[in-house]
Amino acid sequence: LPPGHMFRERDALEAVFRFWAGGEQGPEPFPMSRLWDSRLRQYLGSRYDARRGVSDWDLHMKLHDRGARVIHTREFRRWRDTGVAFELRDSSAYHVPNRTLASGRLLSHRGDRVAARGYWGDIATGPFVAFGIEADDETLLRTSNGQPVKTAGEITEHNVAELFREMAAWGRPRTSQGDPEQVQGGTEGSPEPAAPAPEPFTVHFLSLGSAHTLHHKSCYKGQFQLLYVACGMVHLLSPELGACVAPGGRLIVELAQFLVDLRQEQLQAFSSRVGELAQAAGFAPHLGGKPSDTFARFYKAGDSAPSHEDQAVESGTPLPEVLAQPLEATDPPSEDRTQPLEPGTPPSEPLKLTSDLGTPHLYPQVNQHTLLTG
Repeated sequence: LPPGHMFRERDALEAVFRFWAGGEQGPEPFPMSRLWDSRLRQYLGSRYDARRGVSDWDLHMKLHDRGARVIHTREFRRWRDTGVAFELRDSSAYHVPNRTLASGRLLSHRGDRVAARGYWGDIATGPFVAFGIEADDETLLRTSNGQPVKTAGEITEHNVAELFREMAAWGRPRTSQGDPEQVQGGTEGSPEPAAPAPEPFTVHFLSLGSAHTLHHKSCYKGQFQLLYVACGMVHLLSPELGACVAPGGRLIVELAQFLVDLRQEQLQAFSSRVGELAQAAGFAPHLGGKPSDTFARFYKAGDSAPSHEDQAVESGTPLPEVLAQPLEATDPPSEDRTQPLEPGTPPSEPLKLTSDLGTPHLYPQVNQHTLLTG
């Protein structure tokens, strides 16, 4: 960890890693199945007994209508019921809880603030939209009799594997799609040019809530070339954060297209609000490229509009240095986020909380480094 870390943040990170490993004195209980069912009961309320119909409605009338048609009914139902989105092997293998999904909050119990560990991640949309609804290989998106040939889980497995292959082959040119034997045969007798050696990179962990303080450091002012804001982090888009972006730099904001709890008019209002925040932060709409309901694109005003081709975004070439914020919550629980704890419920239970789309992240990229916060 860099020297700038506060000792309490180091202790917090150590506690998180120790919990992930099972604890010092033996495995600590993390009843993921019970926590998931508790969240589901609170989210659905009186609709809990009809949860299968609610799941089908959200999938077919919302996610499918908004462009995520490759998500299969069976895999979406399984995730809504159990929290298991991807089964790469026999279902009996998934009995160990994923402790990295745990997070802590301060709950109010009989007038006292009690620290509670539980699951407060997404229970409505699912992780399929991250890597499972688009692919560079169009054959993965084929349909037969109006139904997708591949499931979102299979597309996700392919896309994630491709990302790891690119990381392993960092600095080497990407091979074209098609049969590998045909590709090799077509280049026989013509040796490939030597690929440039990739530059080394370093990961720096930033302190909690660093997005609020970056503009105070002169080394970050006007240095970022790409700022990516997830839909759950739009409130961080401020003139102070915009000051860290270089003139002509890009801003990409994830819209709330796949939040199933939002109606169409709320989605439009969210998009309008994103435009207002971006303008207040010193950005102008990027009018080039294909319109998208999933992302809003802007550029830093004060320079000429960027060209249609964005090498910093499209090339896929990793930048030399990465700045990443530690896991767990971006902001520590505060007074106004204290949740009431119902009588007779252990503090580890998540209570009176609505669903969200997982832990959102903010991804700015710089000339020499990339910032990851979440």
